[in-house]
Amino acid sequence: MKIAPSILSADFLRLGAQVSEALDAGIQRIHVDVMDGHFVPNLSMGPLVVEALRPLAERAGAVLEAHLMIAEPDRYLDAFSHAGATAMTVHVEACPHLHRTVCAIRALSAQPGVALNPATPIAALDEILPEIDVALLMSVNPGFGGQAFIPATIDKVARLRAELARRNLERVEIEVDGGVGPENIRALADAGMTIAVAGTSVFDARSPVGSNLRVLRAACGLP
Repeated sequence: MKIAPSILSADFLRLGAQVSEALDAGIQRIHVDVMDGHFVPNLSMGPLVVEALRPLAERAGAVLEAHLMIAEPDRYLDAFSHAGATAMTVHVEACPHLHRTVCAIRALSAQPGVALNPATPIAALDEILPEIDVALLMSVNPGFGGQAFIPATIDKVARLRAELARRNLERVEIEVDGGVGPENIRALADAGMTIAVAGTSVFDARSPVGSNLRVLRAACGLP
């Protein structure tokens, strides 16, 4: 199981330093939450932030994932790819032509991912599962960092893991985003999560990033 720090919760005055701390601690995936104020009720960051982080990610050989919580994501795939995103995740709720969008991401040599909001059933992934690398389950309603984890996500992860096994698609990663911390990361991993997006629990100003990562890893039995 991998931990993907979400920079939405980072100190933007020290963004480069904090991402470097995470990479120095062995992190291999950085999660960039992109919000447009339309699909979700908040504005966050765009390709310029991805471009700024690109040298750090490339130096560490890490994946730079753009989680596009935006309307009409197809319009921005090229921009994020050129900025340095090596994985792009779009929401099923925002993509009327999801297969086309996923194929476009793959054609840009990026890992395609598809995300589901908490109330969207996993059946919405049925037709696209063979085409994607990552299925992301939101465990909070998207739009803001620091929200409380929705406990029903654990069962949702288990049901998706069973479906992937039934269809011989175990290669598809299950990513969980929202409220993931030491108190629930082990249950999520046991249910079948393979990527934990963690924001507040990694970029908690009360402790260094490396220390926070050690706490998360210990909570789910990682070295």
